[in-house]
Amino acid sequence: MKFDNYMILEFPSRSANEAFARSAVACFAAQMDPTLEELGDIRTAVSEAVTNCIVHAYPNEIGNITLRCRILKDNVLDIVIKDKGIGIADVEQARRPSFTTGGAERSGMGFTIMESFMTSFEVTSSTGKGTTVHMRRKLQRRK
Repeated sequence: MKFDNYMILEFPSRSANEAFARSAVACFAAQMDPTLEELGDIRTAVSEAVTNCIVHAYPNEIGNITLRCRILKDNVLDIVIKDKGIGIADVEQARRPSFTTGGAERSGMGFTIMESFMTSFEVTSSTGKGTTVHMRRKLQRRK
């Protein structure tokens, strides 16, 4: 697929990097002239995806998270967040609202939130090999 611009970041699954990832994507997306609402939605979805990697993919260790953003034709922001953690045994179950493997302090709404803020959303995972979250957001063209 043809794209106008891209960035790739790799960082450890430390909680401090959740804010870094969210801000980096917002800065990258700024060149598309998004509305504040669009930018907020994008930041929230990225935050949820990275937090899932930190909490669920690497529960007992620090691993790597890869973040790729591309600007596609028709003003679409393409975001892929990937880990090489423990993976998800049942993606369909994990996508159900309120399902969590993170304990009582977790709401289990991460995938639901990501999906609601993006134009398209997909999760693929393989147990023991990791998980990939692929999100796209079509942004308004402003005059």
